[in-house]
Amino acid sequence: MRLLLPLLIPLVGAAAVALLRDRPQVRDWAAIFAGVAQIIALVVMLPDVLDGHRATFSIAPFLTDAPIALRGDPLGMLLLLTASPLWLLTTLYSIGYLRGATASLTRLHVLVAITISATAGVAFSANLITLYLFYEAMTIATYPLVTFTGTNEAATGGRRYLSYQLGTGIALFLPAVVLTYTQTGSFALTPGGIFGAEPTGFLPILTYLLFLFGIAKAAILPAHAWLPAAMVAPVPVSALLHSVAVVNVGVFTLFRVLLDVFGQDAIASLGLGRLTLIATSVTILVASLVALRLGNLKEILAYSTIGQLSYMVLGMALLNEAGATGGALHLVGHSVSKITLFFAVGAIAVGTGATRLNELRGLGQRMPLLLGVFAVGAASIVGLPPTVGFVTKYFLFIGVAQARQWLVLMVLAASTVLSATYYLRVVRTSLSPMPHVDGTPSGPTSLPLSARPVPREMLIPMVVTACLTVLLGVVPGPILTLVRAAVP
Repeated sequence: MRLLLPLLIPLVGAAAVALLRDRPQVRDWAAIFAGVAQIIALVVMLPDVLDGHRATFSIAPFLTDAPIALRGDPLGMLLLLTASPLWLLTTLYSIGYLRGATASLTRLHVLVAITISATAGVAFSANLITLYLFYEAMTIATYPLVTFTGTNEAATGGRRYLSYQLGTGIALFLPAVVLTYTQTGSFALTPGGIFGAEPTGFLPILTYLLFLFGIAKAAILPAHAWLPAAMVAPVPVSALLHSVAVVNVGVFTLFRVLLDVFGQDAIASLGLGRLTLIATSVTILVASLVALRLGNLKEILAYSTIGQLSYMVLGMALLNEAGATGGALHLVGHSVSKITLFFAVGAIAVGTGATRLNELRGLGQRMPLLLGVFAVGAASIVGLPPTVGFVTKYFLFIGVAQARQWLVLMVLAASTVLSATYYLRVVRTSLSPMPHVDGTPSGPTSLPLSARPVPREMLIPMVVTACLTVLLGVVPGPILTLVRAAVP
C-alpha cells in the first residue's frame, strides 16, 4: 500500500490546490506541503528498497497476464528521489515567477502535480502494460503545460509535442510491447530481461528498434524535434519537464528496456549495444553542433538537454558497470544541473527582460548572483570539478575505455569541447561591459533595463540547486549507493 503514496500524494495536493484557488497563500502552502509529503514517503520506503525488498501492489486487473500493478525497486527510487525534491523547488520558484497571476499559478500547480503522479507511476510500474499506460498518461497531462501561455506559438509547439509523443507511442512503443509478448509470453519487467541470454532472428532486433525510437521522451534523433518546440512553455514548466519529469521518464523507460526487458546478455548477443551507441553518438554530436549556433538561451538549453539525455542511454548501452553507473548517475546530475540553468535563465528574463545571448552584456556587473548560479550549472554540464557533472563524466569515460569504444570516446570528448564553447560564450558575454552612450545603456548588445527585482522565491531554489550540483560532486557517496543498487 505504501507504493501508492507517491502517486496519491501529488493528486491529493492537486485537489487541495484546486479547492483553495481563492486563497492564494493557503493554496501555495498546500502545493509545498504535497511536495514535502512525497519526499517523506519516499525516504521512509528507501531503507527497505536498498535492503532488497521488492514490495508489489496490484491497482486493478487489466489483462490476464498484466494487471495494472506497482513494484518498488532502486531504479524507480532513483527516478523519484530526483524528481520529488526538484518538484518542491520548482513549486517555490513558480510562486515567484507567476506572482500576481493567481489563476495561472493554480493551473500550473495542479498540472505539475498530476505530472509528478504520472512520473511515480512510471517509476514503480511492475510490467510493460502499466509502464505504457503511465507513460502516455504523462503525455496527456503535460500537453496543457506546453500550451500554457495560450499563444499561437504555444499552440504550434503543443501540436508538435503531442504528435511526436502520441504518434511514436502508438505507432512504435505499443507495437514493441505487443511484439515482446508474442516472443516471450510475458509483459513482466524482470532484472536480467525476459528474452533469454541468446535470442535469435530479426524480430527481437525490430522490437528493440521500436522501443528505441518509439520512446520519444528520450529525444534520440530523429524523435527529438518536440523538445525545442516545447520550450514555448514558461520557464518553470520547461525546467520541470525538460530537466526532471518528461525527459527523465523517457531515459528511465529505455533503462527498463535495456535492463528488464532485454537484459544485458541479450543486448550483447544481438549487437544492440553497438547500435545504441551509434544512435546516441549521432544525437550527441548533432545536438552539440546545433546548440553552438543558437542565440536564444532556452533553445541552447533545449539542444544541450537532447545531447545530455543520450549520454545517459549511451552509458547504459556500454554494458559494463562503469558505463551503467555513469548513465544512471547522469540522470540525477543532469537534472540538478540543468534545472539550475533553467532557473537562472528565468531569473535573468524576469530581472532584465533578456532572453538572448547578445543581450547579456553587463549581466556580471548588475546581477553577479545569477551569473554565478548559471556558471555552476554550466560547469557541471561540461563536466568540470567539483561539480556532479565531473563525477558522471568520469564514470562514462571509464566505461567507454573499458568497452574499447574509441570512436565513442572521441564523440564524448568533442561534445565536451562543444558544450564548453557554447556555455563559455554565455559567461564571456555576461562578463563583458555594457556599452554606454552619454551614460545610458545602449546598442544591440546592451542588457535591457530591469523590469522588476527577482523575487526571493525564485532566488532560493536556484541557489539550492546550484549548491546541490556542487555537493553531489564533492560527496557523491550516498547517491552512488542507490545508483549501484539500481544497475547491474
